[in-house]
Amino acid sequence: MSDARPFVHLHCHTHYSLLDGANRIPELVRKAKDAGMNALAITDHGNLYGALEFYTQAKEVGINPIIGYEAYIAPGDRRVKEAARMKEASFHLTLLAKNRDGFKNLIKMASAAFLDGFYYKPRIDKQLLEQHREGIICLSGCAAGELSNLILGGRMEEAEQVVAWYRKLFGDDYYLEIQNAGLEIQRLCAEGTIDLARRMGIPLVATNDAHYLNKEDAASHDVLLCVNTHSLRSDVKRMKMEGEQFFVRTPDEMYAAFPGLEDACARTQEIADRVQIDLDLKQRHFPVFSPPAGMTDGDYLRQKCVEGLTWRYGANPAQEVLDRLEYELSVINRMGFASYFLIVWDFARFARENGIPALARGSACGAIVAYLLGLSNVCPLKYDLLFERFLDPNRAEAPDIDIDFCRDRRELVLNYVKEKYGTDNVAQIGTFGTLGAKAVIRDVARALAVSLERADEVAKFVPTGPNVELAGALEDSPDLKSAYDQDAAVREVIDYGLKLEGLAKSAGTHAAGVVIADEPLTNYVPLQKISGKDDIITQWPMADVEKAGLLKMDFLGLRNLTILDKAVQNVKKHCGIELDPLNFALDDAATFQLLQRGETKGIFQLEGGGIRDLLTKEQGRTGTETAPRRRRDSR
Repeated sequence: MSDARPFVHLHCHTHYSLLDGANRIPELVRKAKDAGMNALAITDHGNLYGALEFYTQAKEVGINPIIGYEAYIAPGDRRVKEAARMKEASFHLTLLAKNRDGFKNLIKMASAAFLDGFYYKPRIDKQLLEQHREGIICLSGCAAGELSNLILGGRMEEAEQVVAWYRKLFGDDYYLEIQNAGLEIQRLCAEGTIDLARRMGIPLVATNDAHYLNKEDAASHDVLLCVNTHSLRSDVKRMKMEGEQFFVRTPDEMYAAFPGLEDACARTQEIADRVQIDLDLKQRHFPVFSPPAGMTDGDYLRQKCVEGLTWRYGANPAQEVLDRLEYELSVINRMGFASYFLIVWDFARFARENGIPALARGSACGAIVAYLLGLSNVCPLKYDLLFERFLDPNRAEAPDIDIDFCRDRRELVLNYVKEKYGTDNVAQIGTFGTLGAKAVIRDVARALAVSLERADEVAKFVPTGPNVELAGALEDSPDLKSAYDQDAAVREVIDYGLKLEGLAKSAGTHAAGVVIADEPLTNYVPLQKISGKDDIITQWPMADVEKAGLLKMDFLGLRNLTILDKAVQNVKKHCGIELDPLNFALDDAATFQLLQRGETKGIFQLEGGGIRDLLTKEQGRTGTETAPRRRRDSR
């Protein structure tokens, strides 16, 4: 700690409060550190999207992470979805985990809020609070909280009853929250809250409801709210946060905002000192494959591989094949991944037996075990592929076998996996849409009343490609730089865009990622549903799911496999010819001539303009050679 007075932010929003918070987690924890704070909480609206990212980032810079959650709490049963007006559907409540048990309970509540409490917002209720109160610190909430609603309505007797209920439930872990960003509504709430605190002996705690990092970020955050509400910044009646005080204040700035209530500021440090969320991120929570009675995972995996030897190599496999198999099995068993291979083999077997095209690709093709199990149709010895590129015995990382399925019937395989390992143990993985370089120009332009035509014109000046950022585009695109220098409206759009670019905009479903656990997923990761869809997905993205020790697999529905499958069926139906693409000649001259002409539109991974250009150039480099040369066959 520095010489700064003791204070810790306990009510803070990151950009995972979608289009409402503007704090990026790395910058947020760094500012807390630089301001002399030794701890920090995040309390995003209705979700735990950033919880694990925040935990690891805070640990890295020496900040004690307090994982929190600004819950939406229903006035009654969360499953009852009726309210006279939208704002009456829920109240805000600040919940903080003080230990690992508290974090697990936050996960349970945040999941239930989406899965069965969603009504305008993901809502919990007091029943859930009673069930999952252990390890939770509760603050009474901001001006949108239930207590504040009663105080503002002059219903002080009911306010007392609410405070008494929460105090009975949480005991010494319940605090009355006060805020002061210069708003009259906060002053009125604080007056009533301070009166209750003194009369009922409940401790006060001061928070700032920080939505952006620095005071000068207030304007860009205001534009972000316009993007959120699809409103014009010039509209005086739109939703906005008045003033410019919703930033991550320093301890001195917080004490200055609460004269005579220094104890409410200092108490934040007392609360932080009681928090110790020690997460075990080294333990795996993989599902367990059940082999036949009397056999271990390793035994059964060996049996399946031995069966595959005859299928792939005939009755007398070469010694090189046997040696490679023994080596791979020894590594797999030593690293504890036999069950993993059996899990993948099992659902790939299900797909094959039900006529669903399914193939592994990528580094997994370097494993002879994958070839023998029928996951891949590429012999790694024939093509001199390295097993270590797939599974490095010197690293503890889990293997990652990407399986492509026929797009039309991918869902059948997912349903099989859910039935096999339990519906509660399987979910698809979430992902986040962000304000990309082109999108942020269009979104900000709309908020600033710049015409759609001009916004589209400027957005098209941004180069197309992966990882394109506005700052780089200003250097690389003369047209964009010219528009920025010569048009004040465009300059304003891009200046705000530079502030908002990369912030999370929406939650969605990963195209392929599926997570499978040994127990119900809500024991490890928060879940959600996307509005209008039935799929249950994780609130964490793929990297955090893996970091939490869960098994991630890619079930990619591939259009090309569907087209190939239908082509084979049509040839059989109309020509009476049975084709097997796996037995097509790999040295067919006509095929290589087609490749050399760059006629590969519609061919998986060969249809892009860049690769087609490379193929035509390869023709000139190789002359008349039309068939692939055999690679070295040594290891």
